[in-house]
Amino acid sequence: MDHKPATDTIRAQQAAALAQLPFDDTRDFDDADRGFIAALEPGVVRNDAGEVVWDNDSYAFLDGEAPATVHPSLWRQSQLVARQGLYEVVEGIYQLRGIDLSNMTIVEGDTGIIVIDPLISTETAAAAIALYRANRGDRKVVAVIHTHSHVDHFGGVFGVTSQAEVDAGTVQIIAPEGFVEHAVAENVYAGTAMARRAGYMYGAALERGPQGAVGAGLGQTTSTGAVGMIVPTLEITTTGETHTVDGVEIEFQMAPGTEAPSEMHFYFPRYRALCMAENATHNLHNLLTLRGAVVRDPHVWSQYLTEAITRYADRTDAVFASHHWPTWGRENIVEFLSVQRDLYAYLHDQTLRLVNSGYTAAEAAEMFEMPPALDQAWSTRGYYGSVSHNVKAIVQRYLGWFDGNPARLWPHPPAAIATRYVDAIGGIDRVVELAQAAYDAGDFRWAATLLDHAVFVDEHHEAARALYADTLEQLAYGSENGTWRNFFLSGATELRVGNFGTPTKTSAPSMVAQLSPEQLLDAIAIKIDGPKAWDLDLSFAIVLTDLDRRFRITLRNGVLIYLEDGAGDVELTLSLSKLRLLALLGGDSTSSGVAIEGDGSVLERLLGVIDPGDEAFAIVTP
Repeated sequence: MDHKPATDTIRAQQAAALAQLPFDDTRDFDDADRGFIAALEPGVVRNDAGEVVWDNDSYAFLDGEAPATVHPSLWRQSQLVARQGLYEVVEGIYQLRGIDLSNMTIVEGDTGIIVIDPLISTETAAAAIALYRANRGDRKVVAVIHTHSHVDHFGGVFGVTSQAEVDAGTVQIIAPEGFVEHAVAENVYAGTAMARRAGYMYGAALERGPQGAVGAGLGQTTSTGAVGMIVPTLEITTTGETHTVDGVEIEFQMAPGTEAPSEMHFYFPRYRALCMAENATHNLHNLLTLRGAVVRDPHVWSQYLTEAITRYADRTDAVFASHHWPTWGRENIVEFLSVQRDLYAYLHDQTLRLVNSGYTAAEAAEMFEMPPALDQAWSTRGYYGSVSHNVKAIVQRYLGWFDGNPARLWPHPPAAIATRYVDAIGGIDRVVELAQAAYDAGDFRWAATLLDHAVFVDEHHEAARALYADTLEQLAYGSENGTWRNFFLSGATELRVGNFGTPTKTSAPSMVAQLSPEQLLDAIAIKIDGPKAWDLDLSFAIVLTDLDRRFRITLRNGVLIYLEDGAGDVELTLSLSKLRLLALLGGDSTSSGVAIEGDGSVLERLLGVIDPGDEAFAIVTP
């Protein structure tokens, strides 16, 4: 790929960062290395077909001083996060880090082990637990705890246990209230769109190196193996709720609506250790992740951190999370959690102060300043979330997308507005000429805006595409935020070499198989192509033979409505198992296991209006 060197503008930005930030503070490096036992050698995980699904060794270039093509603060964070292997948190609690985006934590009980957050993929989870067992003994898994409803904290569950073991009662699956509902909503309902955007966010398709992917701040990237889910056998609902698993007492603290809609912290009295899930990590987190999600609430986030400090700090010697490295010692723990608390509270309160003074989201984000004490703390830096997009998220949470200016109430969509701007400026060649001048002046944001319009007028205009890719690359080089860098570089990559699709697919069959009948029918309703179905008037019943449940379903006005045991005549009755229904919706209409009573054309017409979505929809071009 034709990478460009960093411009003088970017070099000046890097020099300013080196002068402003406390690079002489190396405590994070000491903590990240503390308790190291062994590394996965080589740091590569493959699937059964021999394909690489994780390659931590590809980050071996993260050594020495930051090059001009990487923000020095992000380079420092990536050096920390790329550390890989088995680490002791305290005697009896161990973490596997650098084997996926997230950490797997293992707590030793009386007879076996409790696994906390089994990574994204079956393959990486299996590799991680094998590394633990090679160094700590072949202990059996007795429970799996999911701290929250994001895929990097449950997707690898089949790498550490099986559905059969859970069904037999030998392994518990423990998760916070609402876990399945929110996991499904994120990974199935809007899963196609989120997964495609996640390919940009985590840079999984990017080449690794000083001019490519260096990490995502929270972790290096996402693994690309098989994703699964097992429905919890124990759902935690109440703060203070206590359970004993294999002799280990666990006290839970609910934290819904924080980093995930369904999330919890928990404390181990035996080990004087506190798990903070993903609510206190060594960076500023997202209030609205760039891949898309429900906007998170920084106000309650800060309150739950205060509650954690009050409930647990005086009896805690170690705090660990689902990403990054632990913090040890009461004084350090209180400082760390308090700074994290103040970070989210300040963002919330000051954003609303600015909004109530009449500033729009974009204006508030541009003028927002963090207090010096927070700005100089490494654990608050914007490697994953950023002040800029988090401020905009808070405004969105409270006021929505419209900023109140009537001229912005009904704008043209991108292609239409691009045509008008390009015509007004004097044609696409003139737009590229102005963009080149902006690029040469170091105004990459304006150059990107101009070139965005240019490629939406003519996506094949070679000069526009080439300069747009160069511009996005410079924006990446100047970004302290790992996910911003990945977005910029992913856009540049697709402009130069083409669409790379969706590297990590979260709506895997093993996950979809866990849907309740209602969730499955909701997922079907979302896939109905409304305009194609306007003229349909269908009524049918689905009998799920393995669950002994019947649903009457109608499709009218492009809307699929279902009602269990609903009354009324139907044109068709399908009797089949839930898994056979999944296969039918996936295109398998010929295999056995489907009993049809009535008008078979109803099914044909239904399947004809289902839109599966596009895992490679365009982002930087129309």
